[in-house]
Amino acid sequence: MTDGALTPAAIRAEILRQTAARGPGKTLCPSEVARVLAADWRPLMPAIRTEAAALAAEGRIAVRQKGAPADPLTARGPIRLGLLSPPTPD
Repeated sequence: MTDGALTPAAIRAEILRQTAARGPGKTLCPSEVARVLAADWRPLMPAIRTEAAALAAEGRIAVRQKGAPADPLTARGPIRLGLLSPPTPD
């Protein structure tokens, strides 16, 4: 993908594509998303975190840090993106 095509929708789509491809119980680093979207990927990291936060707020992905739920906009250090865990049966 070229840098000129990067929109919030393109970032969200790539996050959703990669989390789905990874499957349940697996996570990925936001930098993996950025590396697919641009050769110069580091400047994309704030936008990746912003879109990850929006997707998490919509209940579409989980954001974790050290295995616990995290806010990608306030978490310092590495975070992981993944599918939401299915609800446990009662």
